[in-house]
Amino acid sequence: MFKQNAGEKLIDLLIEWGVDHIYGMPGDSINSIIEPLRKKQDKIKFIQVRHEEAGALAAAAYAKLTGKLGVCTAIAGPGAIHLLNGLYDAKLDKAPVLAITGQVETDLLGTDSFQEVNLERMFDDVAVYNQRIMSADQLPAVVNQAIRTAYAKKGVSVLTIPDDIPRFEVGKEARVTSHFSVKQNIAPLPEDLQRAKELIEGAERPIILAGKGVHGHRETLLSFAEKVGAPIVLTLPGKGVVPDKHPYCLGGLGLIGTKPSYEAMQEADMLMMIGTSFPFTGFLPDSAKTIHIDIDPSQIGKRYPVDVGLAGDAGTSLKWLTEHIARKENRTFLEKNQERTSKWWDNLESQEEDGSVPLKPQRLIHALKEVASDDAILSVDVGNVTVWMARHFPITNQSFIISSWLATLGCGLPGAIASQIAYPDRQVFAICGDGGFAMTMADFVTAVKYDLPIIVVILNNHKIAMIKFEQEVMGNIEFGTNLQNPDFAKYAEACGGVGYRVERPEDILPSLQKAIQQKKPCIIDVVVDADEAPMPAKIQFSQAAGYTKHMLKQLFEEGKFDLPPL
Repeated sequence: MFKQNAGEKLIDLLIEWGVDHIYGMPGDSINSIIEPLRKKQDKIKFIQVRHEEAGALAAAAYAKLTGKLGVCTAIAGPGAIHLLNGLYDAKLDKAPVLAITGQVETDLLGTDSFQEVNLERMFDDVAVYNQRIMSADQLPAVVNQAIRTAYAKKGVSVLTIPDDIPRFEVGKEARVTSHFSVKQNIAPLPEDLQRAKELIEGAERPIILAGKGVHGHRETLLSFAEKVGAPIVLTLPGKGVVPDKHPYCLGGLGLIGTKPSYEAMQEADMLMMIGTSFPFTGFLPDSAKTIHIDIDPSQIGKRYPVDVGLAGDAGTSLKWLTEHIARKENRTFLEKNQERTSKWWDNLESQEEDGSVPLKPQRLIHALKEVASDDAILSVDVGNVTVWMARHFPITNQSFIISSWLATLGCGLPGAIASQIAYPDRQVFAICGDGGFAMTMADFVTAVKYDLPIIVVILNNHKIAMIKFEQEVMGNIEFGTNLQNPDFAKYAEACGGVGYRVERPEDILPSLQKAIQQKKPCIIDVVVDADEAPMPAKIQFSQAAGYTKHMLKQLFEEGKFDLPPL
């Protein structure tokens, strides 16, 4: 009878769970896992990354995009430590991820051995399930439980496996458990739904704030919004829930949002927060009645006072409300905000037509809109680039992948790699600032190695530009934000990809079109204006005062402004 060792059993279990690829780097304390993985490359691929952080960020992006388990692996000590940033990204954005890390052999544990780190303690905060495998017989049940928990709790599971255990045989007495997870449809209590119905029917100026939890419920949300005559505002993770230019959509909210959404929020007398735990409460109404729908009861009322909480699935809750509420005939509030939004889009389009040099970032995003297919995947990095994409790229049916709650620089490239692996026939863009791209740029060679035709668009202003703006708004002089960059187009070529350098407006669109035709990994290095500030839609007095203070400091320091004589 054929007997399996624990390493072989681990790989078979991953395959049974539907895992078809793993991100990682091989190394001494996981070599006994890598060998059985090598033998099953027809069923489960090993994607070798150049930095474990990129592997974890890719696993998180894959999980966010597909809803499937993202898997990454690393050796004990330094490799496992490198995973943390990507795992925290998955934790905070509620993405199911499994991290498999090596560890020193069992008889060396506790001896301060080479590369020994207390991994259970280190991963304790990031993980919803965190276990060290103690024996070969224990492994099958623990692997199943780890994956089941990652799916059920939408979080990170970590398995730490001492190097000797994968080589031991799994005995026939090993516990057998199921390798599948079960979903549930969660509905709010009837009395809570009734209270929400009464609140909605009594409102004159209702508004909807839709977040990530509403993805997949577009038509249900639009049917509800139409019945109550409520405009829809989107959180950043909720971008794409409905098309940005849909008549009911006012755009985003917050520092990267639109002016119409801010104004509508201030005038609303009833707010419905759906599938979001929006943290920037200063942008929410001061005194509106509030209904909060969330599948996780612990999120309801967590950051903002609510009058009615509906603990349940967004789609289920909205369907009930749509069926039971009376249609509102008064559309005055909706129409007023539709007018505002139309003018807002006109204003943005006028910014996008600016042909000055250095290039305006808005001009680049305008060109990107022209070439991106309706089902393109946009992996957006953190920084000013987030603002330009959130405001100026109107989503229709594209997928928009970001690091939302952690907002970690460097997520754009790994996200694009994962997206192209998940959907090889779809167009994939990584839209990055120069600072964000440089964080993980080594893994552009990963895209080249696996022939992934991603297009990396770099907004290159030789600055950590968002921090520059933040310093100025505080009234400070810019410091520590200048970047010394290589020619990223030449870097692409050195890696085996294709590179384009763009410095003039008329070259943007042709470069994008050429990159799409290449069907190879490409970098488009676009030199943009470092002084184009990502001004919020609604400027607060404190921001204006701080910026004025900054300008005065700058003038004094440069000797262009003399103090009056005493």
